Amino acid sequence: MLRRELPHDVAAGRLIRLAAGRIAPGPDGTPLQAPQPWPEAAQPIGYWHDEPVALSIEESADGDWPDGRDWLAQLPESWFPLISTALQVAAWLRDHRYCGRCGAPAAKLDSEFAMHCERCGHRNYPRISPCIITLVTHGNAMLLARSPRFPPGRYSTLAGFIEPGESAEDAVRREIHEEVGVAVGRVRYFRSQAWPFPHALMLGFFAEAASRHIRIDGVEIADAAWFLPGKLPQLPPLYSISRALIETHLAEVASGAR
Repeated sequence: MLRRELPHDVAAGRLIRLAAGRIAPGPDGTPLQAPQPWPEAAQPIGYWHDEPVALSIEESADGDWPDGRDWLAQLPESWFPLISTALQVAAWLRDHRYCGRCGAPAAKLDSEFAMHCERCGHRNYPRISPCIITLVTHGNAMLLARSPRFPPGRYSTLAGFIEPGESAEDAVRREIHEEVGVAVGRVRYFRSQAWPFPHALMLGFFAEAASRHIRIDGVEIADAAWFLPGKLPQLPPLYSISRALIETHLAEVASGAR
């Protein structure tokens, strides 16, 4: 369990070594190194089962360091908050070393995740980008799509960033129409998930399609199709909210709730 309290007055504890999105395995096969004094530049990120944890960002990774997705795939779901926090904080520290207002070097604050500019007083915090991710259904059928970046054969739910001034529900309807040309009726919130690739907050929804007519955009979506529970393509990984949406729908179909 991750306790989100920064151990700013602590100088030793567990350590996560991270470089370019890859995390070093610890002696017990987890992402945590054995208790040790922290490097001067280490960034505390919280308490893991009451042990203080800090992040050490390094220049390069050894070849056998798994990347974040590999760790999430092999660890229990309870580890997700710790891995997600480490990856997102590392990306923030990498990308916000200088003030976005005046360009002067920024300094870390000890009491919170914040970078402060002594020249102009501007302060920035880890970026979190809200996104919607939606399983579109029509009866028992699910509308799943392929991004050009997906591994061969994999299909997933539809997703996109929420635009300025837009509600999450409006984003659901817009993204679905833009990507696959489908109008939807009822939209139902599911739950959210931090997605550290690099800094998204996924807001999950179910949406009921008005018809099964598909018109893909051909840019963000390479293919889309309707799938029934008995004949599914390769699905997204189990740790993703996309897979949770799909599995929830399948369970509802099996129980007769739909």
